[in-house]
Amino acid sequence: MAENGTNGATQQPQVQMNILGQYIRDMSFENVMAQKGAGGEVQPDVSVAVNLDAKKRSVENQYEVMTKLNIESKNKEDGDVLFVLELEYVGVFNIEGVPEDQLHPFLLIECPRMTFPFLRRIVSDVTRDGGFPPLNLDNIDFVAIYRNELARRQADAAPQQ
Repeated sequence: MAENGTNGATQQPQVQMNILGQYIRDMSFENVMAQKGAGGEVQPDVSVAVNLDAKKRSVENQYEVMTKLNIESKNKEDGDVLFVLELEYVGVFNIEGVPEDQLHPFLLIECPRMTFPFLRRIVSDVTRDGGFPPLNLDNIDFVAIYRNELARRQADAAPQQ
């Protein structure tokens, strides 16, 4: 009889993830509405594009995961741009115990989930400080983004007829 309730099964390595640091790699906020001197009543229409990237660092088990946001707010009535926010936010992670075949999705799904609350706060603060109501981003489905990117890569790799 096996002890510790393992029933003789091999123990999976314990996954460990630590955030070693977070920082803004690049940020740009453009208040187009103020530059044009536009005023009056506006009905904002906000679009958010998200891109993810991960790379191994020179130190063992360390990775950088970047979430890049491109946010554009336009007036619904006339399509005039109100503001543009571009932000590259990086988390530095120490990750151990993740099998090699699961590392890529782990980096592009779990790591951005950990840094997202901080990213959301920056977007809210920057838009508020830029003269607009704070933009509180909805939760981002990083699983869907990952699956869409895999599908896009498979479509690009498929032979063209």
